[in-house]
Amino acid sequence: MHKILFICYGNICRSPMALMIFKDIIKREQKENLFFCDSCATSYEEIGNDIYPPVKKKLEEKKIPFSNHQAKIFQEEDYHQFDFIIVMEKSNKEELLRLVEDKEKKIHLLLEYTKEVRDIEDPWYTRDFEKAYQDIYAGCVGLYQYLMGNHHGKMENTK
Repeated sequence: MHKILFICYGNICRSPMALMIFKDIIKREQKENLFFCDSCATSYEEIGNDIYPPVKKKLEEKKIPFSNHQAKIFQEEDYHQFDFIIVMEKSNKEELLRLVEDKEKKIHLLLEYTKEVRDIEDPWYTRDFEKAYQDIYAGCVGLYQYLMGNHHGKMENTK
C-alpha cells in the first residue's frame, strides 16, 4: 500500500484539493485499496478550518467529490507513517526539513511528477483557482502514473 501525505501552507486550499483529486483518480481507476492518503499544513494559521469555499466551488465545478475536512499540522511522526510526502512548493519542503531529516528522500514537490517542475502558486493569494486546479490535477495524474509504474501513461491529463 502506498501512503501519501499532501502538504501545503494552511491545508485549506492546495493540499486538500490534491487529496480530493488523487482520491478521485484512484477511485476511477479502481485502485483505492492500494492507497492511503491524507493532507496537512506547515502552518498553524488554519488549524481546524474546513476547505476554503472557492476551492470547494472549483471541485464541485470539476465534479470532484470532497468530504468534510479539518486542517491539521504536520507532525514529526507523519514522516514515519507515510511513504510519500508531497508538497506544493519549495517553502513547504524547507519548513518540513526544519522538523525532520529527509533521510529516506520522501519529500517531493507535486510537480516533480510532471514535465514542468515548479511550485504550485497559492490560490489564496493569486485568486487563480483554475490554474491551481490544473497544476494539481496534472501533478496527481503524474504521481499516480509514477506509482503504478506507468511513467508515460495514457491516462487523460485534463478534467
